[in-house]
Amino acid sequence: MKPIRLITGIMTVGFWTLASRVLGVVREIFILAYIGPGPVLDAFVAAFRLPNMFRRFFAEGAFNAAFVPIFSKKYEGEEDPLIFARNAMNGLAFVLLILTALAMILMPALVWATASGFAGDARFDMTTGFGRIIFPYILFISLAALFSGALNATGHFAAAAAAPVLLNIFVIVAMVLAAWLGEEIILWLVWTIPLAGVAQLALVWVAADRAGIRLRPARPVWNSDMKRLLRVAVPAALAGGVMQVNLLVGQQVASQFDKAVGWLYAADRLYQLPLGVVGIAVGIVLLPDLSRRLKAQDDHGARHAFSRAGELSLALTVPAAAALVLVPLPIVSVLFQRGATGPGDSAAIALAVAIYGLGLPAFVLQKVLQPLFFAREDTRTPFRYAVWSMAINALLAIGLAPVLGWIAPAIATTAAGWIMVVMLAVGGRRFGEVARFDNRFRKRLWRILIATVIMGVVLSGTAMLLRPFLVMSLWRYLALVVLILIGIAAYGIAGHLTGAFRLSEFRTAFRRKRSDTE
Repeated sequence: MKPIRLITGIMTVGFWTLASRVLGVVREIFILAYIGPGPVLDAFVAAFRLPNMFRRFFAEGAFNAAFVPIFSKKYEGEEDPLIFARNAMNGLAFVLLILTALAMILMPALVWATASGFAGDARFDMTTGFGRIIFPYILFISLAALFSGALNATGHFAAAAAAPVLLNIFVIVAMVLAAWLGEEIILWLVWTIPLAGVAQLALVWVAADRAGIRLRPARPVWNSDMKRLLRVAVPAALAGGVMQVNLLVGQQVASQFDKAVGWLYAADRLYQLPLGVVGIAVGIVLLPDLSRRLKAQDDHGARHAFSRAGELSLALTVPAAAALVLVPLPIVSVLFQRGATGPGDSAAIALAVAIYGLGLPAFVLQKVLQPLFFAREDTRTPFRYAVWSMAINALLAIGLAPVLGWIAPAIATTAAGWIMVVMLAVGGRRFGEVARFDNRFRKRLWRILIATVIMGVVLSGTAMLLRPFLVMSLWRYLALVVLILIGIAAYGIAGHLTGAFRLSEFRTAFRRKRSDTE
């Protein structure tokens, strides 16, 4: 078996995901400056969420949870994985074409089902129009996810991880051009999204060709492999659907409050930055690695990979969560408060960021624990857990809204995330020692917590000292950079001294990554 370098792979995916998420924040800075919280932003968010909802249902979530383990095992077992991948691609494309056509026709019903609070005002018609332009994005991005899954399974992570960067670059350039030319920015924004999807698909298609994964469109074929794929994918699709219900419940509640959809969307983008860099990177690399090790009956290697993924995830996520909880307002005000976004909007977004920050470690741990099930082609168990998570999320979001207002969905999301982690951790114990973190993980966990507490004290004190500069228009950007750098330095020093991690581990991974690209 040609091994997948776990830490190096995570660093590669993490680097490109970091670039994508940073550009995603830049994208939101422009959107909030040019458009700002209000009816137009609410309509755009609701329309953009539709293809992304089905994208996670069909692509990164359900489809890849089924496709990657089967493809990885065929690749490891020296079977012909390309025939399987070709049939999967053609079947997926056929389903997506039908879905896109139906969505274009039934868009008003979709808008009502996902944001009923828009009914009766201008947001409803705007969302319907935007949705019909944006929705074909799902076809391109879902096919791109399939090529990305095949590349990841064979240890080629860079192109697949870099593809999402294109969406943010295209959108930022389109908005700047529209503003410069005096055009309607929102129309340029919505028309650019499907165009960016085409570019993302082209990038990973070419990369797959160069990696020897040559797939071409053809008539869909129904055979035993497709039956196996469907059998594994359906529970994962249901689980993905349940997770999307959580988002939709939150949007339904938020749509009843003025500006709330935009506030929660902006907060979501900030906590998605560390979640994407760490959690998604770990999940992408860990799933094919576990699948191939289990196929080779390498239980010791599988446990080691699982433990190191968990260790790295928490070492990077816990301090990020602490920063989001302790200093959300300086981050939000410096990044988003300009143009159409005022101080009141910043305060609301910061509150949501702090609540999401409490759930960030849970969202990342889900990405570490789920591959334990998916690598064994067990998608039914996570589905059952997701149903319980959905019920708790809906109960809290709807039940707390009359008391706490628009912030209830954020509280519900965080609580449901932690409950999902507990269920995955307890349920995974039936797999034996391979699904349990090793002694090194347990020793380092409490050291990570101590280092985070030290960082939190330093960060809070620094934020108080820099407060006058964080509200000055000319100095606030430099002050935020200084605040972030001091927080990183404090955690790095504390983590190294307490033994939470060794800086040499990251240098070794970086050298391997660099040598792989030379």
